[in-house]
Amino acid sequence: MQSETYAQLALVLVVFAITYFFTTYIRKFVPSFADAPANAPLKPLRKLTGKLGVMIFPLLTILVLSFAVEISERLLGEYWLVRTALIVAMMLVFRSIIRDYVKNDFIAFVFRWVGQPLLFLHLLNILEPIIAVLESVEVAVGNIEISAYGVMRVMLVGSMLFWLGRVSNSTGQEMIRRQEKLDFRTKEVAAKLLEVAIFVVIFLLLLQVMGINLTALAVFGGALGVGLGFGLQAIASNFISGIIILLDRSISLDDYIELEDGRTGIVRELTLRSTTLETYDGKDIMVPNEKFVTESFTNWTHKNKKQRYRVDFSVAYDSDIRKLVEIIKETVASHEQVISGEDIPFEERPDCEIDSFGDSGVNMFVEFWMMGIDDGKNRVGGDLLLMIFEAMREHGFQIPFPQREVRVLNEKYGK
Repeated sequence: MQSETYAQLALVLVVFAITYFFTTYIRKFVPSFADAPANAPLKPLRKLTGKLGVMIFPLLTILVLSFAVEISERLLGEYWLVRTALIVAMMLVFRSIIRDYVKNDFIAFVFRWVGQPLLFLHLLNILEPIIAVLESVEVAVGNIEISAYGVMRVMLVGSMLFWLGRVSNSTGQEMIRRQEKLDFRTKEVAAKLLEVAIFVVIFLLLLQVMGINLTALAVFGGALGVGLGFGLQAIASNFISGIIILLDRSISLDDYIELEDGRTGIVRELTLRSTTLETYDGKDIMVPNEKFVTESFTNWTHKNKKQRYRVDFSVAYDSDIRKLVEIIKETVASHEQVISGEDIPFEERPDCEIDSFGDSGVNMFVEFWMMGIDDGKNRVGGDLLLMIFEAMREHGFQIPFPQREVRVLNEKYGK
């Protein structure tokens, strides 16, 4: 029933009104902070600013309420109601962040059942006595002392660092890959270097939280160097080979690769450890990056997507070969994926020639150029064989079959 209580309530309502007015003003004149359309394809930065726009009102309210607590204490001598509103606002903001931004179930569980209670106790100024009690509960393992408070601190801060690392990594890589002015290899190198940098920073911060002196990293670095020289040599080699592949432009996505052992596939993913080749029968081949640096391989589509192929067939000896050559050229040129036409250089047009004289007929072949690989969805070779067969049958040409002449000798009656 005190007048100071109503004054605090009025102060809280004024704070909410002021922050709501400024939030509406800011989101109106800064379109980036407006609500992002749900189904529209947006850039990562636009999605981030849209989410930040939603958080402007609660964050601004918390900021102004912090000042209102000081004002209420100085002018009214009491501030419990304003501070209660501040605590409730901070708890609601923390809860909404967990609900809307933390996608990992384990991290959300840690934030919800460990982070929220700790934040509430901290806001009530009763966390320090509890920390003192938790620090007194400890277990000594050799020269290492592990306290309950230290375990909880590592769990909470480690989860937060892990979450921030994943969000920063995914957002940063998506922003890098959307830069149209950069080529594919530069994007991949920048994305992988960003991933490594974030991992190193989070690792160092986690060591600080665990209370490990960073000067000990000098000894750890020496041990790591020895480990790289022995046990981790292959991993380090693949890591460096991945950087080399991305920089020397020898492999790109959608390249058709033939390995030294005969395996083939289309490059679907490049990582710093391995390269994924997808075969035409749906299998993925994980190839260590070191193989592309130390061994030879064939990149069918590295600089030029055009490839030359040939189809072999035979015809009977009594055929008009010159007429057949022109028919086969026209037949092959009629295929939609075969490169042909008067504007095409002569050496790239379909060409039919005699290969050799066989036992049963004349062995011939037709060469042609096409875009891409003659496999998978581009089964041009099989189509052309069928078209050649139909064209030869239509014009009266016969495909020979093996023939043998048998002579029977009778010793009794002579020849």
